[in-house]
Amino acid sequence: MRLEGRGLACVRGERQLFSGVNFTLSAGGMIFLNGANGSGKSSFLRLMAGLLRPADGMLLLDDNVVADDWQSLQSQLLYIGHQDPVKPAFSAAENLVFWMGLAGRNIEYKRGRGGGLVTDGTHDALAALEIAGLADIPSRLLSAGQKRRLNLARLVAIPRPLWLLDEPSVSLDASGERLLAALIARHRESGGLVIMASHTDFGVNPSLHLHFG
Repeated sequence: MRLEGRGLACVRGERQLFSGVNFTLSAGGMIFLNGANGSGKSSFLRLMAGLLRPADGMLLLDDNVVADDWQSLQSQLLYIGHQDPVKPAFSAAENLVFWMGLAGRNIEYKRGRGGGLVTDGTHDALAALEIAGLADIPSRLLSAGQKRRLNLARLVAIPRPLWLLDEPSVSLDASGERLLAALIARHRESGGLVIMASHTDFGVNPSLHLHFG
């Protein structure tokens, strides 16, 4: 997979956030976005996810202009925003099952030990973030850090070659940051691509920096 940006620009509310952004991201590559709050990092990620359209320039996927077929890119990416879309009435496992189904995974519903819904891959994804023991806990009882780990479990449960991560380490403790860094490293080793906005790189060793603001 190869992703390329040529002269990308973004305008929000008549304000130009960035312009002339060029990059090339190939298998195993990672772009690190840094800059002040409001400088355009999140908007850049939303543009990559197809939630915004560029005001100028073009995005190419394997040398094909994405504007001609945004779904071809969206089907290959996983976007995790800086807020955790956790349904408080669902258990941790049920939230994950919901996200997997929403992403098009073939779901075979089962009952977990606590009676909540699970499916193949649920346990492994939660275990990768060391929260398998919380599978049956109502999400309203989870701490902010536990909710963030639950959100990040999607990276394991929903395999996609391109990860778009907006402040993924928010609310994580040092242990959680190490788990996330390890997930990113394994993803890149397998040829995956990562674009991440963060105020700290927690040792992920990006291949390219883009500064906003």
